Amino acid sequence: QVQLVESGGGLVQPGGSLRLSCTVSGLAFQFLRMSWHRRAPGKERELVAVIFSVGGSTNYADAVKGRFTISRDNAKKTVYLQMNSLKPEDTAVYYCNAHHIVNDALDYWGQGTQVTVSS
Repeated sequence: QVQLVESGGGLVQPGGSLRLSCTVSGLAFQFLRMSWHRRAPGKERELVAVIFSVGGSTNYADAVKGRFTISRDNAKKTVYLQMNSLKPEDTAVYYCNAHHIVNDALDYWGQGTQVTVSS
């Protein structure tokens, strides 16, 4: 059974930091392209950051470049999103996604974790 378990969300003041984690079970992690997405109230879900399985290259949404860092630990089957200099507009439910690089049919989402940036 495939599971993506997210953690690390919460309430933080503007300018603060949070680190999200997403641990995968039931899949060969080294073959997964991992990404973080978010859905703010009243908005569509958007891609925040992605890290590729081969080489570990990364891409970021313009809104988070220079503030967020995505990383992965293949031994722990975990992907992280380090979020610094948080802004109220970063408030959203953050979702982890796992996409298999060989079998496109294997695409999974976590349950989501709430991040609220407010004073």
